[in-house]
Amino acid sequence: MQGSDGLWAHLFSTILPVALRDTLILLTGVGLLVAVLGTGTAWLVTAYDFPGRRTLEWALLLPLAVPTYIVAYTYLDILHPIGVVQDTLRTILGYSSPREFRLPDIRSMTGCILLLAFVLYPYVYIATRAMFLTQPASLIEAARTLGVSRRAVFWRIALPLARPAVAVGMSLALMETLNDIGAAEFLGVRTLTVSIYTTWITRSDLPGASQIALSLLVVVVAVVALEQYARRRQRFAAGAQRGGKSFERQRVSTSIGLALLALGLIPVLIGFVGPALYLATEAWARIGYAGVPPRFLSTVSATILLSAAATVLTLALGAAAAYAARIRPGGLSATAFRLSTIGYAAPGTVIAIGLVIVLGAFDRTANTLANSWFGVSTGLIFLGSGAALVYAYTARFLAISAGGMAAGLSRIPQSLDEVSRTLGETASGTLRRVHLPLSKTALAASALLVFVDCVKELPATLLLRPLNVETLATHLYGEAARGTYEEASISALAIVLIALLPVVLLSRVGSERNLRQGDVAPLPQSLPSVQQHHVA
Repeated sequence: MQGSDGLWAHLFSTILPVALRDTLILLTGVGLLVAVLGTGTAWLVTAYDFPGRRTLEWALLLPLAVPTYIVAYTYLDILHPIGVVQDTLRTILGYSSPREFRLPDIRSMTGCILLLAFVLYPYVYIATRAMFLTQPASLIEAARTLGVSRRAVFWRIALPLARPAVAVGMSLALMETLNDIGAAEFLGVRTLTVSIYTTWITRSDLPGASQIALSLLVVVVAVVALEQYARRRQRFAAGAQRGGKSFERQRVSTSIGLALLALGLIPVLIGFVGPALYLATEAWARIGYAGVPPRFLSTVSATILLSAAATVLTLALGAAAAYAARIRPGGLSATAFRLSTIGYAAPGTVIAIGLVIVLGAFDRTANTLANSWFGVSTGLIFLGSGAALVYAYTARFLAISAGGMAAGLSRIPQSLDEVSRTLGETASGTLRRVHLPLSKTALAASALLVFVDCVKELPATLLLRPLNVETLATHLYGEAARGTYEEASISALAIVLIALLPVVLLSRVGSERNLRQGDVAPLPQSLPSVQQHHVA
């Protein structure tokens, strides 16, 4: 509210209309497409039995390993007018130059929607497939007995029951879309997030960036409210019968099965295989003619150090929030737990704006007092040391550790707490000797997810990293912005390889056997805690 005179009028007349329009169009397009892709692929591997189905089940998770900005960066080069794809097409069709034939420019709203959807659809796929697998066979058999065709079973039984899962998956995909800055900027889409970054960095206008961030928060709240509204009347009974019978898959002929396999592989090829092959080829070529970039090791070290520090802090705070809610149940602890997880819904740019204002004021105050009292300058304690970035990572991803710890604690009977306290153990001793050993799997999964998300996080890292400090994400962004794609390929490939780790974890814990035995958390009742579903 401290902006210069006329700033709101300027924002309303020039920046906000375009940014808000592009943001809403992008959210609508991505939301609809991820719903179709995620639900369609989930039903494909759940309802039909065909060659390669088991491989396709986990392969459909692979696009999660490729951040949105990396997909945009790779396809900008792959589909360039003088790139390999268009050159090959012109050769086949008998054209000699881009003036004679060229594909539509990938730098467009349509291109951005398509690329983001092919990366983010696994959010819908994970939740919806779990719902399909845990639907009892009795419902399907009853529908079939009443004359419902197998095709109509999807529209009248399976899909309505899975609607809450679709809503949660779509909401997560939309949150990632709102948080994205690299893909939208590379592809020429002027979203609210991009406008915040350019207003702050390019125009050095922090009040204006803050006011756009407030507008973005309104959109975030609207998305969360829409997700809650979509599931307002949904209630869950014990449908995920432990060891219960699920409906049988329909066997298809070999030719139809191969066609279904090819159809299911399209999102995998576009969202993971294409970018991964491109990055591996470019990285190999870069190492072959110029070796590893000289600052690559320092970039990796900075990435690991910052991400590891944030992971340790996030796990400690998340475990404290979840454990407090267990040993002191009630309205206050429940409210505190929910408040600790809302950062996941806020884009990294919004968190960065808030932190730079508050921590910048603290740094200036501390420096003034140190100068007046001791005659020394403390400099930028938070903003200059990387502490602000660790703070931002922790605030953004605390929902993952808190949800993971809560999921782990929910599996421990309350009777163990009572026995421990009866034997004279304190609450902290019970946590150390009982709960932590029994929750180590959930904690390890949470740590992995938090670490990888910190490595991939771009907006907050761009805005809060100390001077002369590069991470893999910011190095990739800088090289891609300059158009030197081959220089960025090694960093991009490293991010993808690191991000594969939680995908492997998800493929293991989300196996059909575990889901049908009930070894999965129920769908969360609020969007910020949805990572609990993934961890459990």
